[in-house]
Amino acid sequence: MNPITRHIPFILDNAARMRGRKVLIVGDVGLDEYVLGQVRRISPEAPVPVVEVDDEEARLGLSANVAQNVSGLGGAPILVAVVGRDAAAERLRGLLKAAGVAPDHLVVDDRRPTTRKLRVMVANHHIVRVDYERRQFLGAELENRVVERVEGCIGDVSAVILQDYAKGVISEGLAQRIIRLAKAAGRKVLVDPHRATPLGYYRGADLMTPNYDESVALAGENADDLRVAPDHLDRIGKKLMEGISSRQMVVTRGKDGMRLFEGGGVIDLPTFARQVFDVTGAGDTVIAALALAWGGGFPLEQACALANFAAGVVVGKVGCVPCTTKELLESMQSHAD
Repeated sequence: MNPITRHIPFILDNAARMRGRKVLIVGDVGLDEYVLGQVRRISPEAPVPVVEVDDEEARLGLSANVAQNVSGLGGAPILVAVVGRDAAAERLRGLLKAAGVAPDHLVVDDRRPTTRKLRVMVANHHIVRVDYERRQFLGAELENRVVERVEGCIGDVSAVILQDYAKGVISEGLAQRIIRLAKAAGRKVLVDPHRATPLGYYRGADLMTPNYDESVALAGENADDLRVAPDHLDRIGKKLMEGISSRQMVVTRGKDGMRLFEGGGVIDLPTFARQVFDVTGAGDTVIAALALAWGGGFPLEQACALANFAAGVVVGKVGCVPCTTKELLESMQSHAD
């Protein structure tokens, strides 16, 4: 039996704590666009496949996916992000509203496009991905506008998520200003880090949720050297906690679940995925669920168990698709029976 099934009764009894709880999400935001079709011939113009388009769709990506996961799990997300003045931003606003996320705190930057990732796919296979983005830090005026949005709502939230995709929103200065505001307000700060961002950007945060590869990069280690050392992940976890001055850390490990470092101890939490189709967006689901549960008063171990169940739901789907409260509770109930 999976050892974290013992947490199911507690989670089921306390799941209502997450309902309506406000979570502030700050970070890069974008659209995930898909062109779906079939290939029946090679182009006469160049040796490339011709995709005959059957359908097109757009989904919320990056921090917007975190926000829709908070909404899907019964919380009230407040998303602060930066978009361009373009049609993609308008489409993003429409998708946010449909997902129960208010687009009121999107700051417009006239000098950058709204981030878009366009995937051309045939039978779930990627043919090509086209990125529309400008990876550049915000100027002082824009950064101040983001901080003003954060200041206006931080007193009403239970937790703050810094969602870093290294597109330019999360600079060291912005991260530190938001962490100080959160600390002054007594709010927990959770960080989904980017592997290329210096660890010092996140100092003072309460918790990070890197995946294994990100944790290795952030710790400045060499993955090839580490795999032969049985205690390498414990060493990495300690290094990351020291780097941001935190007493807890979560490293997600794909099919192996996650490892929680807390108070000098280590707890392994196995995954509950019945089948894995696509791990895209699983990290977004984990941090959304953790922020809702931990910010709602769950002990951290139980919050991680809940996040593991939620991640197990979304990896059974294709693309960035959120976990809903109904799916989460059904998954836990099925393992409790």
